[in-house]
Amino acid sequence: MSKGQQLFDYQKISINMAKLKTHGQSFEIVVDPDLAIDFKNGKEIEIRDVLKAEEIFSDANKGLHAAEIELQRVFQTKDPLQVADKILRDGEIQLTAEYREKVRAEKKQRILDIIHRNGIDPKSKLPHPLQRLENAFDQANIHIDEFKRAEDQVNDIVKKLMPILPIRFAKKEIQITIPAEHATKLYGRISKYGDIKKEQWMNDGSWFAVVEIPAGLQNEFFDELNKETHGNIDTKILSER
Repeated sequence: MSKGQQLFDYQKISINMAKLKTHGQSFEIVVDPDLAIDFKNGKEIEIRDVLKAEEIFSDANKGLHAAEIELQRVFQTKDPLQVADKILRDGEIQLTAEYREKVRAEKKQRILDIIHRNGIDPKSKLPHPLQRLENAFDQANIHIDEFKRAEDQVNDIVKKLMPILPIRFAKKEIQITIPAEHATKLYGRISKYGDIKKEQWMNDGSWFAVVEIPAGLQNEFFDELNKETHGNIDTKILSER
């Protein structure tokens, strides 16, 4: 296992903690799960902020503290923050079943949203409805890794979904011209959908732009523009890639 890679023990536990087994003993700390994972992944976080208590345990679930003489012997220090840093860097994170389930659900929703926003059905050129994507997840028995970023799991998951649900990630370039009375208000909303590749304010105050957006957002994009302008807008799909 590479340095810094998490190990996860899926036994039934009641608190979120990190554990290091060394010199024939176990040393444990009680942690904030989100900050502990961020710390383990290399983010600059103070170890003090990660800890729920500045204490070193031999069995955190039972509330048994590690002896200071053993801390000195194993870690060459009795400072709980220095010992905790070592435990978190070199040990394994153990999380409660409830927390793991919560994280998996959040990451699943994030992954579904990414696929829905960026992917389309190659035949219809339209985004798959979220319910259809969720059904495909169930059929493909997709496993969500709760300790890996949602964005980093998308490609592998799409490959597993493909036999059940054809998906193609695509972007569309759309040309728009917005009348002066709506242009300023809609500028910010349009930029949230994608990249503004070209823009020009016309002499009559209208705004001309070419915008590149994820293909899966096309309907939502058009719906919002039409709603805000009451249909008083010119749009044209220039390309898809």
